[in-house]
Amino acid sequence: MKERPFGLWESPISPDQLAVDLRLSGVAVAPDGATVGWLEGRGDQNVVVSWRAGESSGRELTRGRRVRAMVGYGGGDFTLGARALYFADQESGRLFVQDLPSGEARPISPAYGKASSPTPSPDGRWIAYVHHDPDGVDRLALVDARGEGWPRILHQGHDFYMQPRWSADGQFLAFVAWDHPRMPWDGTTLYLARMVLTASGTEGALEPRAGDVRAVAGGDEVSVFQPEFSPDSKALWFVSDETGWGHLVRLDLADGTRRRLTAGEAEHGQPAWVQDMRSYAIAEDGQAVYAVRSEGGRRRLYRIDAASGSAVRVEALAAYDDIASIHTDARGKLLGLIASGSRQASRVLSYDTATGSLRVLARASGETLDPADLADPEALSWPGPDGHAIAGLYYAPTSRRFVATGRPPLIVLVHGGPTAQSTAGWNPACQFLATRGFGVLAVNHRGSTGYGRRFAQALAGAWGEADVDDAISGAEHLAATGRIDRARVAIMGGSAGGYTVLRAMTSRPEAFAVGVSMYGISDLMHLVRDTHKFEARYLDRLVGPLPQAAQVYAERSPIATADRIIRPLALYQGADDRAVPRAQADMMAAALLRRGIPHLYQVYEGEGHGWRRKDTIEHFWTSVAAFLERHLVYAADQGSASIRT
Repeated sequence: MKERPFGLWESPISPDQLAVDLRLSGVAVAPDGATVGWLEGRGDQNVVVSWRAGESSGRELTRGRRVRAMVGYGGGDFTLGARALYFADQESGRLFVQDLPSGEARPISPAYGKASSPTPSPDGRWIAYVHHDPDGVDRLALVDARGEGWPRILHQGHDFYMQPRWSADGQFLAFVAWDHPRMPWDGTTLYLARMVLTASGTEGALEPRAGDVRAVAGGDEVSVFQPEFSPDSKALWFVSDETGWGHLVRLDLADGTRRRLTAGEAEHGQPAWVQDMRSYAIAEDGQAVYAVRSEGGRRRLYRIDAASGSAVRVEALAAYDDIASIHTDARGKLLGLIASGSRQASRVLSYDTATGSLRVLARASGETLDPADLADPEALSWPGPDGHAIAGLYYAPTSRRFVATGRPPLIVLVHGGPTAQSTAGWNPACQFLATRGFGVLAVNHRGSTGYGRRFAQALAGAWGEADVDDAISGAEHLAATGRIDRARVAIMGGSAGGYTVLRAMTSRPEAFAVGVSMYGISDLMHLVRDTHKFEARYLDRLVGPLPQAAQVYAERSPIATADRIIRPLALYQGADDRAVPRAQADMMAAALLRRGIPHLYQVYEGEGHGWRRKDTIEHFWTSVAAFLERHLVYAADQGSASIRT
């Protein structure tokens, strides 16, 4: 092994490798179980790929179209019916249908607003979906599956809708709705609508309408997630955090009784940042539920007996630490899902519940890396204030080719959201940095999900303070145990994590030697005015309601105290970002330039809230590595210097 300083190791992961990896999302299984589909993100294109039983490989179904639903942050991009694919088109916002196994895509909804989460009725004649109109009104809508009629409104009156679900007999439709100022992890309501056939139009054709609509679960301070009907249509399942943890609940539709299937300090739901997220599937003709359980930063799959509640981990997936997008056919015989591990890039898998066999349908990368060359994260916790234990995952510097003396520099990586979670699944950012000789702490500060409702709500009124304190205390914990060089600690994050970076650099200017912010928030008041509908009232809980908390917004805006920054700072921004507009980064870059603080400011044209294009991703990681080498590894002259592109 060669001796080389920490942070200067040659890594098996290059920026161009990260740039060519696929984004895998949105698995769907056709009702007959013969077809599994998934979404592959390639640069700024999203393509639906399918695999059919008997085929040796997948086929691209939507080449030439950009499949992406644009309601909020997206999600609910496509689904599979019995004989057709339904998807949302990014440019027009319309829903399209495409016959399977082959056929041309044709629109079924008008070019008006944006559509998401297409959900076919059991007979395949109707599509329920979430619609966002040009005036910002959200609703549930209905259109015939062939696009021969005008869409109808199924339900409206709430600010947001998600996760429409039909019962197998077609008699019921369940959906989740909520209103400002709550976010979906704060409080949502689960509705059950009895569908009735009514005559419409001059010819009196029959079409389903939502008749009796009643709330059956949730509330202002209870979050409900992912309704699913049992195959016999006698029960409605959902995840509720009413106990303080997200647990599976079964509602009997005949007598209204409820039974909680899971218990303990484990999460079975997820924060609904996007449409149509799924963390469980009812399988084996309703005899079992296959559910993802989140514990200690790992999201693993369990088979839960629907009658007794006994749970057994699915051993065929034991090598994976993060399971998502689980879906099944009408009888629950075949599961489709996305899985990854700390040293295993994401894969699309199918799992046969009868035989226990597992099949790899797609890979996000070429998987040419030797797992022995990659870091295996260690779950950490350290004492925090108010009785909260703060959690994180530590990636130690890892190489089979290089060693170094002394203690390594540390990158504290802050996730977005801030209502999100760093898990032990595939994290290319952590691996890119750890294999170069940096220690990496992916901190799950107060407000992160996966640790119960109390922990997730602990950031209320404290954003910009508690998250900063937890990032600092994580670095202090690693320094106290002799694992890192406290004098060389950087903080890095995007979106809400970028805000934490900027807030740390301004409110605790000596805590970190370097900051790296991607599309971070510098002015909270400007964010409230400029951001999109989904997050328009998000800060009511995180910071405080306006106008009462106006002074707090001013005090916690990094731009207000930018003159306190004394350490090098890199800013990266997408020119077309709707969630955190470019003006946020422009203001901070101008302040750094006026004061002569060493900094880098990079704007990527054609990018939004996160990077999609190959050239952007490759340039970004090359730039970050160079910035950290100059200002953290070598701790070069901290005099006036700037790089602006």
